[in-house]
Amino acid sequence: MRPRVVVVGLGPATPDLVTTATVAAIERISRRYLRTRRHPSAGIVPDAHDFDHLYTAAATFDEVYDGIVEQLVEAAREHGEVLYAVPGSPTVAEAAVERVRAHPEVEVEVLPAVSFLDLAWSRLGLDPVDAGIRLVDAYRFDVDAAGERGPLLVAQCDNRQVLSDIKLAIADTVHQPLVVTVLQRLGLPDEHLAEVPWTELDRSFEPDHLTSVFVPRLAAPISGEVAAFAAVVRRLRADCPWDREQTHASLRRHLLEESYEVLEALDHLDPDSGEGADSLEEELGDLLFQIVFHSTLAAEEGHFDLADVARGIREKLVARHPHVFGDVAVDSVEELTASWEQMKKAEKGRASVMDGIPATLPALLYALKVQKKAATAGVDWRELTESDDAGDLAQQLLALVGEAAAAGIDPESALRIATERIRDKVQAHERSGASSPG
Repeated sequence: MRPRVVVVGLGPATPDLVTTATVAAIERISRRYLRTRRHPSAGIVPDAHDFDHLYTAAATFDEVYDGIVEQLVEAAREHGEVLYAVPGSPTVAEAAVERVRAHPEVEVEVLPAVSFLDLAWSRLGLDPVDAGIRLVDAYRFDVDAAGERGPLLVAQCDNRQVLSDIKLAIADTVHQPLVVTVLQRLGLPDEHLAEVPWTELDRSFEPDHLTSVFVPRLAAPISGEVAAFAAVVRRLRADCPWDREQTHASLRRHLLEESYEVLEALDHLDPDSGEGADSLEEELGDLLFQIVFHSTLAAEEGHFDLADVARGIREKLVARHPHVFGDVAVDSVEELTASWEQMKKAEKGRASVMDGIPATLPALLYALKVQKKAATAGVDWRELTESDDAGDLAQQLLALVGEAAAAGIDPESALRIATERIRDKVQAHERSGASSPG
């Protein structure tokens, strides 16, 4: 016989919810393993080994699950058959069970069990199918709940940090007073249900490993709005004569114009009072239309779509920020910038840090980019100029760009803002009929 793993569930609470089939398997199989002893029914599995040590020793949950599978398979090889007991049901939120079932060297039998979900639906008074409730793992909330409007049952809310992460992940979709239901220790004598304001989710109660949160409904999520917008662009492409005629080349000037209009809106934004925010929102929408339009054209051509664009930039940001998403330490912004440049060179196979600077950039911005890239390569651009160029106007402009960069000023934006002020004064002069702009 192939090595065999029998997986049973201990139900959501006390032993009275454990099935007779599970009890029989526990009695029959002498080599027994518990995922954790932190469960009210763990005591019905005598002489069991547990995997609690993996949770304290491993850096990630993936390492925990891989460790469990490795030890179960090794034990099954040695003993022929082993029992693996998990909290609740083996088929609900048990990643290690999924992995051991996929292992090619062992045969796996999974016995049905009562899940904490059965108690949750009973306490909430809801039919999960009729209500369309989705179960979400708190530790994967930012990914698994993306685009969801609810209702959601969020499991494994076992500490305040994960509750804070949940709040942060959907902050943009909570625009109304929201009350959620906290469910704790269902089926136990100290069972507790409470309605909690969303703003108090991570500070109004003490979470534990038997805590879940029911979220009845959210506002329209960001991903939902983007999907609806993309659908509108596809409809325009299909039914509007102007949109049907457009190509990547014909949209080029529109992309440039919208980009400059965003820059102008930024120049007129007052971050303290919020004046100009409405204009910035509108201009960003116009720019987003260009991005979605180009992605729609590319999808028609079979190259990529908007999801590919979003996925690509997300993966790039994660890869280029190992100090945020990994274990790399950086001591300064300068060190970080140099690291970025080296990563970009490696990613794109570039021979020089200067590769990839668009030659079509406005001259001031182009000069600023070249100077900054030179600095990341450890080169002082001023040492590359010839002495007889000192009085040259272009050399003076380069020096001004360098002074602006040293002062933390974007010379392109500074010149544009100064020019717009002159424009505004001339227009005011024209409206007033005065003899000079003053």
